[in-house]
Amino acid sequence: MQVAIDLGITNIDIAMRQDASLECLRISTSRQPALEQVISVLQQIEDPASPAEQAAVTGGRYRSLPDHIGQTRLVKIPEVQAIGRGGLQLAGLEQALVVSAGSGTAMVAARGDAFTHVTGSAVGGGTLQGLGHLILGTRDALEIDRLALKGDANRADLTLIEAVGERVGSLPLDANAVNFGRLARQDIEVSPADRAAALVRLVGQVIAVIAINAARAEGLPAIVMIGHLVDLPSVRKVLSKVAGYYGAQITQVANPGTGTALGALLQMEAMQSML
Repeated sequence: MQVAIDLGITNIDIAMRQDASLECLRISTSRQPALEQVISVLQQIEDPASPAEQAAVTGGRYRSLPDHIGQTRLVKIPEVQAIGRGGLQLAGLEQALVVSAGSGTAMVAARGDAFTHVTGSAVGGGTLQGLGHLILGTRDALEIDRLALKGDANRADLTLIEAVGERVGSLPLDANAVNFGRLARQDIEVSPADRAAALVRLVGQVIAVIAINAARAEGLPAIVMIGHLVDLPSVRKVLSKVAGYYGAQITQVANPGTGTALGALLQMEAMQSML
């Protein structure tokens, strides 16, 4: 069995391949040190009578881990490589800007076997949860998503027609011009659903616009979104809308949260094939 473990801030993702079968799991990150978390993962997934010979580790404090845990050798995979390779694999592309939207956001220029960190943003799923706690009284991403899908972000945001009275570039008149701008001008009540929709739009737009600009600066025609933030339908909806505004190609893959763990597994296998 081949194993890869992605130590995220919020989630630990695991990719396992046995023969031709690939399985991906997710567990919540604990407050334990990275070593204890990896030991716990291996204990949960391994057959005690037949421990894995090696396991790829990436994310978090993976560099602080030892070279072995018991009989299992740890193969340390830089997160940039894991993100890039996993995103290309999930999208079936040879080159793209791969955007990993987890607790924060990292953007990697992936060209074949070459992976370079381009930029990123501190805005991500952690932002959604933190501001969700302040604005909505919940850190539950699924609850925020559920509310956002029912809400109207323009009840909290100012639109272009209100702000400038005309279209700007390719943006429609009902596109938002100022996130939460209506609340800056008016003392009004905004429903939890409308606040959630505005919050999701804020987070999704920041990520999408940075990604579009980064991809164009790198000369990459496609953007691939991975990471658990993109599991949320409300976020995917925002990403699609922003892509439409700017004529960009944003590819949203199935099971995006598995991307980095899968990339670490593939990178380890590629390293083995070179030996």
